[in-house]
Amino acid sequence: MSVSIQLKGLARWYGRVVGLIEADLQFASGVTGILGPNGAGKSTLLNLVTGQIRPSRGSVLIDGQTIWNQPALYGRIGFCPEGDRFYWTMTGLQFVTELTALHGFSRHEAEAKARRCLSKLGMSDSMHRRINTYSKGMRQRTKFAQALAHDPDILVLDEPLTGTDPQGRRLLIDEITTLGESGKTVLVSSHILHEIEAMTDQVVVVHQGRIRASGSVSEIRNLLDHFPMQIRISGDNLRPLAQALLSIEDVVSTELHQNGRQLFVKTRQASSVYRVLPELICSLQIIVEEIEGEDSSLEAVFDYLMAGVSARLRGSLR
Repeated sequence: MSVSIQLKGLARWYGRVVGLIEADLQFASGVTGILGPNGAGKSTLLNLVTGQIRPSRGSVLIDGQTIWNQPALYGRIGFCPEGDRFYWTMTGLQFVTELTALHGFSRHEAEAKARRCLSKLGMSDSMHRRINTYSKGMRQRTKFAQALAHDPDILVLDEPLTGTDPQGRRLLIDEITTLGESGKTVLVSSHILHEIEAMTDQVVVVHQGRIRASGSVSEIRNLLDHFPMQIRISGDNLRPLAQALLSIEDVVSTELHQNGRQLFVKTRQASSVYRVLPELICSLQIIVEEIEGEDSSLEAVFDYLMAGVSARLRGSLR
Protein backbone atom coordinates (compact mmCIF):
# COMPACT_ATOMS: atom_id res chain seq x y z
CA MET A 1 0.00 0.00 0.00
CA SER A 2 1.47 3.35 -1.06
CA VAL A 3 1.59 5.91 1.76
CA SER A 4 2.20 9.63 1.52
CA ILE A 5 4.14 11.47 4.24
CA GLN A 6 3.96 15.25 4.09
CA LEU A 7 5.93 17.75 6.16
CA LYS A 8 4.35 21.21 6.22
CA GLY A 9 6.37 24.08 7.70
CA LEU A 10 7.82 21.58 10.18
CA ALA A 11 10.03 22.95 12.94
CA ARG A 12 11.27 21.73 16.30
CA TRP A 13 13.49 23.48 18.80
CA TYR A 14 14.72 22.57 22.27
CA GLY A 15 14.77 25.76 24.28
CA ARG A 16 17.07 28.01 22.26
CA VAL A 17 18.59 25.10 20.31
CA VAL A 18 17.18 24.48 16.84
CA GLY A 19 16.62 20.82 16.00
CA LEU A 20 14.80 21.35 12.69
CA ILE A 21 13.47 24.45 10.98
CA GLU A 22 10.99 25.07 8.15
CA ALA A 23 10.91 21.60 6.56
CA ASP A 24 8.50 21.24 3.63
CA LEU A 25 8.78 17.81 2.03
CA GLN A 26 6.72 14.92 0.72
CA PHE A 27 7.69 11.25 0.73
CA ALA A 28 5.94 8.55 -1.29
CA SER A 29 6.66 4.84 -1.76
CA GLY A 30 10.25 3.70 -2.19
CA VAL A 31 13.44 4.37 -0.26
CA THR A 32 14.51 7.92 0.59
CA GLY A 33 17.88 8.52 2.20
CA ILE A 34 18.19 11.17 4.91
CA LEU A 35 21.81 12.25 4.69
CA GLY A 36 23.78 14.55 6.95
CA PRO A 37 26.61 14.69 9.47
CA ASN A 38 26.08 13.79 13.11
CA GLY A 39 24.02 16.47 14.83
CA ALA A 40 22.52 17.70 11.57
CA GLY A 41 18.89 17.13 12.64
CA LYS A 42 18.26 13.73 11.07
CA SER A 43 17.02 12.04 14.27
CA THR A 44 14.81 15.02 15.10
CA LEU A 45 13.24 14.75 11.65
CA LEU A 46 12.60 11.01 12.04
CA ASN A 47 11.25 11.37 15.58
CA LEU A 48 8.78 13.97 14.30
CA VAL A 49 7.71 11.70 11.43
CA THR A 50 7.03 8.84 13.85
CA GLY A 51 5.06 11.03 16.25
CA GLN A 52 7.47 10.60 19.16
CA ILE A 53 7.98 14.32 19.65
CA ARG A 54 5.59 17.20 19.05
CA PRO A 55 6.41 19.85 16.44
CA SER A 56 7.13 23.33 17.75
CA ARG A 57 5.53 24.56 14.54
CA GLY A 58 4.00 22.96 11.45
CA SER A 59 2.81 19.38 11.07
CA VAL A 60 3.52 15.85 9.82
CA LEU A 61 0.69 14.30 7.81
CA ILE A 62 0.31 10.59 7.05
CA ASP A 63 -2.15 10.25 4.18
CA GLY A 64 -3.55 13.63 5.17
CA GLN A 65 -3.86 12.89 8.91
CA THR A 66 -1.71 14.52 11.58
CA ILE A 67 0.59 11.94 13.17
CA TRP A 68 0.95 13.67 16.55
CA ASN A 69 -1.17 12.00 19.26
CA GLN A 70 -2.84 9.64 16.79
CA PRO A 71 -2.26 6.07 18.11
CA ALA A 72 -4.24 4.57 15.22
CA LEU A 73 -1.51 5.73 12.84
CA TYR A 74 1.40 4.45 14.92
CA GLY A 75 0.65 0.84 13.97
CA ARG A 76 1.32 1.70 10.32
CA ILE A 77 4.90 2.66 11.17
CA GLY A 78 7.91 0.48 11.93
CA PHE A 79 10.70 2.35 13.71
CA CYS A 80 14.32 1.29 14.16
CA PRO A 81 15.94 3.80 16.58
CA GLU A 82 19.58 4.79 16.48
CA GLY A 83 20.19 3.96 20.15
CA ASP A 84 19.62 0.60 21.85
CA ARG A 85 16.28 0.23 23.67
CA PHE A 86 16.16 -3.36 24.90
CA TYR A 87 15.07 -5.56 27.78
CA TRP A 88 18.55 -6.98 28.02
CA THR A 89 17.74 -10.30 29.72
CA MET A 90 15.25 -11.27 26.99
CA THR A 91 16.28 -13.32 24.02
CA GLY A 92 16.05 -11.71 20.61
CA LEU A 93 13.00 -13.85 19.83
CA GLN A 94 11.25 -12.90 23.07
CA PHE A 95 11.92 -9.19 22.50
CA VAL A 96 10.60 -9.09 18.93
CA THR A 97 7.62 -11.30 19.87
CA GLU A 98 6.59 -9.00 22.74
CA LEU A 99 6.75 -5.86 20.62
CA THR A 100 4.90 -7.51 17.74
CA ALA A 101 2.14 -8.69 20.11
CA LEU A 102 1.54 -5.05 21.08
CA HIS A 103 0.11 -4.55 17.59
CA GLY A 104 -2.81 -6.84 18.42
CA PHE A 105 -1.50 -10.18 17.19
CA SER A 106 -2.02 -13.37 19.21
CA ARG A 107 1.01 -14.80 20.98
CA HIS A 108 1.27 -17.54 18.35
CA GLU A 109 1.02 -15.07 15.44
CA ALA A 110 3.49 -12.65 17.03
CA GLU A 111 6.10 -15.36 17.58
CA ALA A 112 5.70 -16.70 14.05
CA LYS A 113 6.23 -13.21 12.62
CA ALA A 114 9.20 -12.60 14.90
CA ARG A 115 10.85 -15.89 13.88
CA ARG A 116 10.33 -15.15 10.22
CA CYS A 117 11.86 -11.66 10.39
CA LEU A 118 14.81 -12.67 12.56
CA SER A 119 15.58 -15.58 10.25
CA LYS A 120 15.38 -13.34 7.19
CA LEU A 121 17.93 -11.04 8.83
CA GLY A 122 20.43 -13.80 9.57
CA MET A 123 19.54 -14.34 13.23
CA SER A 124 18.34 -17.96 13.04
CA ASP A 125 21.19 -19.27 15.18
CA SER A 126 21.15 -16.37 17.65
CA MET A 127 17.49 -15.54 18.30
CA HIS A 128 17.39 -17.79 21.41
CA ARG A 129 20.38 -16.08 23.06
CA ARG A 130 19.98 -13.22 25.53
CA ILE A 131 20.35 -9.78 23.98
CA ASN A 132 23.05 -8.83 26.49
CA THR A 133 25.33 -11.35 24.73
CA TYR A 134 24.78 -9.81 21.26
CA SER A 135 27.32 -7.87 19.24
CA LYS A 136 26.40 -4.39 17.99
CA GLY A 137 25.57 -5.79 14.57
CA MET A 138 23.25 -8.45 16.03
CA ARG A 139 21.46 -5.79 18.07
CA GLN A 140 20.98 -3.70 14.94
CA ARG A 141 19.40 -6.65 13.13
CA THR A 142 17.13 -7.35 16.11
CA LYS A 143 15.94 -3.72 16.14
CA PHE A 144 15.31 -3.94 12.42
CA ALA A 145 13.31 -7.15 12.90
CA GLN A 146 10.99 -5.57 15.49
CA ALA A 147 10.38 -2.64 13.12
CA LEU A 148 9.48 -5.02 10.31
CA ALA A 149 7.61 -7.88 12.00
CA HIS A 150 4.13 -6.31 12.05
CA ASP A 151 4.36 -5.54 8.30
CA PRO A 152 3.99 -1.73 8.48
CA ASP A 153 3.33 0.53 5.51
CA ILE A 154 6.12 2.91 6.62
CA LEU A 155 9.64 2.00 7.77
CA VAL A 156 11.67 4.68 9.55
CA LEU A 157 15.26 3.55 10.08
CA ASP A 158 17.68 5.76 12.02
CA GLU A 159 21.31 4.82 11.21
CA PRO A 160 20.42 1.09 10.90
CA LEU A 161 23.81 0.04 9.50
CA THR A 162 25.95 1.42 12.34
CA GLY A 163 28.20 -1.26 13.82
CA THR A 164 27.28 -3.98 11.33
CA ASP A 165 29.91 -6.19 9.72
CA PRO A 166 30.18 -6.29 5.90
CA GLN A 167 27.94 -9.35 5.61
CA GLY A 168 25.29 -7.89 7.92
CA ARG A 169 25.46 -4.55 6.15
CA ARG A 170 24.91 -6.18 2.76
CA LEU A 171 21.98 -8.17 4.13
CA LEU A 172 20.29 -5.06 5.58
CA ILE A 173 20.90 -3.00 2.43
CA ASP A 174 19.34 -5.74 0.30
CA GLU A 175 16.31 -5.94 2.61
CA ILE A 176 15.81 -2.16 2.63
CA THR A 177 16.03 -2.07 -1.16
CA THR A 178 13.51 -4.91 -1.46
CA LEU A 179 11.08 -3.15 0.90
CA GLY A 180 11.21 -0.01 -1.22
CA GLU A 181 10.65 -1.98 -4.41
CA SER A 182 7.64 -3.72 -2.83
CA GLY A 183 5.85 -0.37 -2.37
CA LYS A 184 6.74 0.42 1.24
CA THR A 185 7.62 3.99 2.17
CA VAL A 186 11.10 3.76 3.69
CA LEU A 187 13.07 6.60 5.28
CA VAL A 188 16.62 5.63 6.19
CA SER A 189 19.19 7.99 7.70
CA SER A 190 22.96 7.83 7.60
CA HIS A 191 26.00 10.06 7.81
CA ILE A 192 27.92 7.60 5.61
CA LEU A 193 27.64 8.65 2.00
CA HIS A 194 28.20 5.34 0.24
CA GLU A 195 25.62 3.61 2.47
CA ILE A 196 22.82 5.85 1.22
CA GLU A 197 24.06 5.59 -2.36
CA ALA A 198 23.91 1.77 -2.11
CA MET A 199 20.22 1.89 -1.15
CA THR A 200 18.64 4.67 -3.17
CA ASP A 201 19.07 7.55 -5.59
CA GLN A 202 16.46 9.65 -3.71
CA VAL A 203 18.13 11.83 -1.10
CA VAL A 204 17.30 14.56 1.40
CA VAL A 205 20.37 16.44 2.63
CA VAL A 206 20.08 17.85 6.18
CA HIS A 207 22.61 20.19 7.75
CA GLN A 208 22.37 22.39 10.85
CA GLY A 209 18.65 21.67 11.23
CA ARG A 210 17.72 22.70 7.69
CA ILE A 211 16.84 20.81 4.53
CA ARG A 212 19.62 21.81 2.13
CA ALA A 213 18.49 19.79 -0.90
CA SER A 214 16.14 17.00 -1.92
CA GLY A 215 15.58 14.89 -5.03
CA SER A 216 17.63 12.40 -7.00
CA VAL A 217 21.42 12.67 -6.85
CA SER A 218 21.48 13.72 -10.52
CA GLU A 219 18.78 16.37 -9.98
CA ILE A 220 20.64 17.83 -7.03
CA ARG A 221 23.86 17.73 -9.00
CA ASN A 222 22.26 19.72 -11.82
CA LEU A 223 21.53 22.53 -9.34
CA LEU A 224 25.23 22.93 -8.55
CA ASP A 225 26.66 24.19 -11.81
CA HIS A 226 28.03 27.31 -10.10
CA PHE A 227 30.46 25.09 -8.15
CA PRO A 228 33.63 23.79 -9.85
CA MET A 229 33.33 20.23 -11.12
CA GLN A 230 36.20 17.88 -11.73
CA ILE A 231 36.98 15.71 -14.76
CA ARG A 232 39.77 13.12 -14.69
CA ILE A 233 41.57 12.27 -17.94
CA SER A 234 44.07 9.40 -18.19
CA GLY A 235 46.53 8.90 -21.06
CA ASP A 236 50.04 9.64 -22.37
CA ASN A 237 51.74 13.06 -22.28
CA LEU A 238 48.73 15.13 -21.27
CA ARG A 239 50.62 18.39 -20.65
CA PRO A 240 49.69 19.98 -24.04
CA LEU A 241 46.03 19.16 -23.36
CA ALA A 242 46.23 20.73 -19.91
CA GLN A 243 47.61 23.93 -21.40
CA ALA A 244 45.01 24.00 -24.18
CA LEU A 245 42.12 23.54 -21.75
CA LEU A 246 43.19 26.59 -19.74
CA SER A 247 42.15 28.75 -22.68
CA ILE A 248 38.49 27.67 -22.22
CA GLU A 249 36.48 30.22 -20.26
CA ASP A 250 34.72 27.72 -17.96
CA VAL A 251 37.92 25.89 -16.95
CA VAL A 252 39.05 26.93 -13.46
CA SER A 253 42.30 24.95 -13.25
CA THR A 254 44.21 21.92 -14.55
CA GLU A 255 46.54 19.66 -12.56
CA LEU A 256 48.87 16.93 -13.80
CA HIS A 257 49.75 13.84 -11.76
CA GLN A 258 51.62 10.56 -12.23
CA ASN A 259 54.27 12.05 -14.52
CA GLY A 260 51.72 13.62 -16.81
CA ARG A 261 49.55 10.49 -17.18
CA GLN A 262 46.60 11.87 -15.24
CA LEU A 263 44.98 15.24 -15.76
CA PHE A 264 42.42 16.74 -13.36
CA VAL A 265 40.32 19.52 -14.86
CA LYS A 266 38.18 21.74 -12.61
CA THR A 267 35.42 23.47 -14.53
CA ARG A 268 32.33 25.56 -13.82
CA GLN A 269 30.45 23.79 -16.60
CA ALA A 270 31.48 20.23 -17.49
CA SER A 271 29.40 20.17 -20.68
CA SER A 272 31.49 22.96 -22.25
CA VAL A 273 34.66 20.95 -21.65
CA TYR A 274 33.17 17.73 -23.01
CA ARG A 275 32.15 19.57 -26.19
CA VAL A 276 35.70 20.62 -27.06
CA LEU A 277 37.64 17.61 -25.74
CA PRO A 278 37.34 15.38 -28.85
CA GLU A 279 38.60 18.14 -31.16
CA LEU A 280 41.49 19.04 -28.82
CA ILE A 281 42.54 15.41 -28.38
CA CYS A 282 42.57 14.82 -32.13
CA SER A 283 44.36 18.07 -33.00
CA LEU A 284 47.05 17.46 -30.37
CA GLN A 285 47.31 13.77 -31.37
CA ILE A 286 47.13 12.64 -27.75
CA ILE A 287 46.36 9.05 -26.75
CA VAL A 288 43.60 9.15 -24.11
CA GLU A 289 42.69 5.97 -22.21
CA GLU A 290 39.86 7.24 -19.98
CA ILE A 291 37.71 10.31 -19.34
CA GLU A 292 35.62 10.30 -16.17
CA GLY A 293 33.51 12.88 -14.37
CA GLU A 294 34.50 12.47 -10.75
CA ASP A 295 31.61 14.50 -9.34
CA SER A 296 28.66 12.29 -10.25
CA SER A 297 28.67 10.48 -6.89
CA LEU A 298 26.63 11.37 -3.81
CA GLU A 299 29.86 12.14 -1.97
CA ALA A 300 30.68 14.90 -4.41
CA VAL A 301 27.14 16.28 -4.17
CA PHE A 302 27.36 16.31 -0.38
CA ASP A 303 30.78 17.99 -0.41
CA TYR A 304 29.53 20.69 -2.81
CA LEU A 305 26.42 21.36 -0.73
CA MET A 306 28.43 21.65 2.48
CA ALA A 307 30.93 23.92 0.72
CA GLY A 308 28.04 26.17 -0.29
CA VAL A 309 26.67 26.21 3.25
CA SER A 310 30.10 27.08 4.68
CA ALA A 311 30.59 29.85 2.14
CA ARG A 312 27.22 31.39 3.00
CA LEU A 313 27.99 31.16 6.70
CA ARG A 314 31.35 32.86 6.23
CA GLY A 315 29.67 35.61 4.25
CA SER A 316 27.07 36.20 6.98
CA LEU A 317 29.80 36.64 9.60
CA ARG A 318 31.58 39.45 7.75
